[in-house]
Amino acid sequence: MLAEISIRNFAIIESLTVSFEKGLTVLTGETGAGKSIIIDAISLLAGGRGSSEFVRYGEKKAEIEGLFLLDHEKHPCVKKCEEFGIDLQDGMVILRRDIGANGKSVCRVNGKLVTIAVLREIGRLLVDIHGQHDNQELMDEHHHLHLLDEFGGEEVKRAKGDYLELYNRYVELSNRLKRLSDNEQEMAHRLDLIQFQLNEIESAGLEPEEDVRLQEERKQIVNFEKVYKAMQNAYNALQGDQRGLDWLGVAMSHLEDVADINDTLQTLSETVSNHYYIIEDITYQLRNELDTLEFDPERLNTIESRLNEINHLKRKYGHSVDEILAYAAKIEEEIETLTNRDSHIHKIREELQSIRNDLLVEAKNISKIRKKWAKTLTEKIMEELKALYMDKTTFSVQFLTETEDVNFTQEGIDRVEFYISTNPGEPLKPLAKVASGGELSRIMLAMKSIFSKHQGITSIIFDEVDTGVSGRVAQAIGEKIYKVSEGSQVLCITHLPQVAAMADTHLFISKETKDGRTKTSVKPLEQDEKIKEIGRMIAGVEVTELTKQHAKELLQLAHTVKS
Repeated sequence: MLAEISIRNFAIIESLTVSFEKGLTVLTGETGAGKSIIIDAISLLAGGRGSSEFVRYGEKKAEIEGLFLLDHEKHPCVKKCEEFGIDLQDGMVILRRDIGANGKSVCRVNGKLVTIAVLREIGRLLVDIHGQHDNQELMDEHHHLHLLDEFGGEEVKRAKGDYLELYNRYVELSNRLKRLSDNEQEMAHRLDLIQFQLNEIESAGLEPEEDVRLQEERKQIVNFEKVYKAMQNAYNALQGDQRGLDWLGVAMSHLEDVADINDTLQTLSETVSNHYYIIEDITYQLRNELDTLEFDPERLNTIESRLNEINHLKRKYGHSVDEILAYAAKIEEEIETLTNRDSHIHKIREELQSIRNDLLVEAKNISKIRKKWAKTLTEKIMEELKALYMDKTTFSVQFLTETEDVNFTQEGIDRVEFYISTNPGEPLKPLAKVASGGELSRIMLAMKSIFSKHQGITSIIFDEVDTGVSGRVAQAIGEKIYKVSEGSQVLCITHLPQVAAMADTHLFISKETKDGRTKTSVKPLEQDEKIKEIGRMIAGVEVTELTKQHAKELLQLAHTVKS
């Protein structure tokens, strides 16, 4: 949910901090008070298009910051933040956007600088803003298949998972076939190039990890004098008269003379004896190593020459000998494929046909499952429309699947679009072409009631979607918006008293002129203030006792409906 938003120097807002609660929050006030400006600020915070016109006159920049609280660890925003390397703590997401007077934006998520595209990716998972004339996801036919799949839940997801395994293999083989079927002259040039590369690598006679071994040997030769001197000094310190090992032998001899007097002396004697023999063995090892050490300047030259040859190959084919050898194995396989191109093309075509047949079976299975869920979705939306007094409306999920020359995509073979008819006898038309504002609002609300449970959106914002309706339809819209708020936080700008009465929280937006500048303010209303504001929405300027009584009745009715 959106817990708090802070706005500075944005349009007519000088400085404003608003806290929001769960459930349904309505924003009311006179026209021009700044209700939609607050929604515009939230829209920009979620990655909407910015402009220098939003910056308050005379100021250098506008600042917007919002705190969102995620209700569970599996919220899609968590995965998206991990994808972009953004740290989340205690399920909190803080979005910030600064818009300069020059029109440039600076975006941050939890303090990390991000691009506007990243802000939009995260914002769309947190906020869904719907205005009466907005081109929203529900109105875009390209998203209808996605919405149907979300409604179908795990059953569709499992079927798509099985399909995708085959589809990825199908795409891989198709790309290989395309590469092999490309211009023969290009293939010949490619064959000449990789044959030259393979010959160059093979003529070097590389061995696995050869570079690592040579670098280690080079290190030993370069440091020969240092190593020899250190080992010689260590040996001299231990071996010889009046040296370390000699004195350790004296200590051992003295302790052996008294070892049988008590257990402590016995333990000390054994310990010193053990260490004496260990040091003695180390002395022998040092002497043997010194005898084998030999400085060979010619060997160093050989190593340097070989490493230069290997480094030359590294610049072309890999960062290590192992990577060069892996590249050689890869192009050797490609050479074999290009040399026997015709037989490989034939083999891939056969495999593609086999996979295509299996893919079609899986795609038809997805279609079958989708059609089952489409029927359920149709019934659900028809129920919602009936509750909004659109019982004459017909809704349909149309499958526009090609029966011939099937085109496989990641989603299968289906194209889906929502169709609707608002009047008896009228043909079904694409949802996007429904023109009436009042009808469009109710259709959208009916669909939101269904899809908000499946989309996982943290906050849903309705910006005057109730325009053009009144009476019992207005009451039904109020009840439907409240129903949506039971599953997601809902913020709603409204001019309908029936909708305002359903609110869990009622915010009153007002503006005043002070020192020649206009300022917007927000005030949460108490019960008496709610009655007065709903009365104003019913009657206009003059609020009579009868109007107040009507407002009380609306609030009482809303309380009964909510209970």
